[in-house]
Amino acid sequence: MILAIDVDYRESDALAAGISFNDWQDEIHSHIYRGVISEIEDYESGSFYRRELPCILHLLKEHHLSPEIIVIDGFVHLGDESRPGLGMHLYNALDRKVPVIGVTKSPFKKTAADTKLLRGDSARPLYITAAGMELETAKACILSIHGKHRIPTLLKQADRECRRK
Repeated sequence: MILAIDVDYRESDALAAGISFNDWQDEIHSHIYRGVISEIEDYESGSFYRRELPCILHLLKEHHLSPEIIVIDGFVHLGDESRPGLGMHLYNALDRKVPVIGVTKSPFKKTAADTKLLRGDSARPLYITAAGMELETAKACILSIHGKHRIPTLLKQADRECRRK
């Protein structure tokens, strides 16, 4: 199972959503998982993982999920010095057993040029980072994921699901 996870924040809690699918080319998810997380951390620039990591781990634990690969809306590595981002903290929290692919729409300061990936007919790249697999493999996965546009179909759905009331 591949699991795409996204988190949305409200005033005092967060909603995490996971969309599972079996193959990168799947157009339709196999399952949707949701979890409400109370007592979230405040946003801290440069330490986003402190806020989002507990939400992702809560979703995995609440639904007893054991994905083969996790795709997050965030960076695995930050900048050209490859500081650990949310994805690397998640990879480490899962005992380095589950590969994590980070997909973002905007670059982090000094994001390495080799993280850029163009999808569909978009001139604007996505930025791909990974832990537990080679960057080129992660980019090939995201390139092949279903959808004709810049944002893959199921990643867009994960974003929508975490924003539901």
